Amino acid sequence: MNQSFYIGAVGAQQQQVRMNIEGHNISNINTYGFKGVYGRFASLMYRNMLGIDEEQLPAGVGTRVLETPTSFESGPLATTDRFQDYAIEGDGFFAVMDPATNEITFTRNGAFSLSEFQRPGYDVDENGEPILETVFLLADGEGRFVLSQEGGLIEVTDQRAEQPVGVFDYVNYDGIQHVSSTRFSPIEKNGQLRMGSGRVRQGMLEHSNVDLATEFTRVIESQRAYGLALRMVQTSDEIESTINGLRS
Repeated sequence: MNQSFYIGAVGAQQQQVRMNIEGHNISNINTYGFKGVYGRFASLMYRNMLGIDEEQLPAGVGTRVLETPTSFESGPLATTDRFQDYAIEGDGFFAVMDPATNEITFTRNGAFSLSEFQRPGYDVDENGEPILETVFLLADGEGRFVLSQEGGLIEVTDQRAEQPVGVFDYVNYDGIQHVSSTRFSPIEKNGQLRMGSGRVRQGMLEHSNVDLATEFTRVIESQRAYGLALRMVQTSDEIESTINGLRS
């Protein structure tokens, strides 16, 4: 079978992968703290073909989506006037901890809420056991607690007051892992955790950094590339059919 048939088929399939990426970005345009991703293409394996005067010429065999890096550009801030909403003006992330696993992940989505938490108090019962007292902790609304700048849980006694929400950062964002649409988990090459330089703003949230015009431009590019790749498949198949017809 002609090599162009396979190159065209792979190209069409990879453009579909890119369309999935763009669709994911567009669908999350109203998700607070969402960071858009984009497809980075790379050439597939090269092989040498014999050219004029027996010169070895490299010839590629198609393309693929090599990786999907995340854009960490800040999104626009919106005023919500909710006391438990926070946004970061500048660089850095909020840190949230899962109490079941002690896993700490990072997010720019500051749509927080209050969560009841029972802890041992100073008073004891008749058996000498500490009596549990209920406190309210700042949480992300999904069962994880927000960490302060010192790395501790934030107990809220005054709902209107600005809480000591921590801002943390890494030197290098490359390769940081998506845990969910707005949460990230660092890997070794991201370096050491440090204090973030961003300023916390109460009563505000950060919108998605996805630009709709840019995303639709990429969708049109993928759509046209997809059609051309399928056209290559069709043309290659017609050539093969013609050649097979001549042999008979």
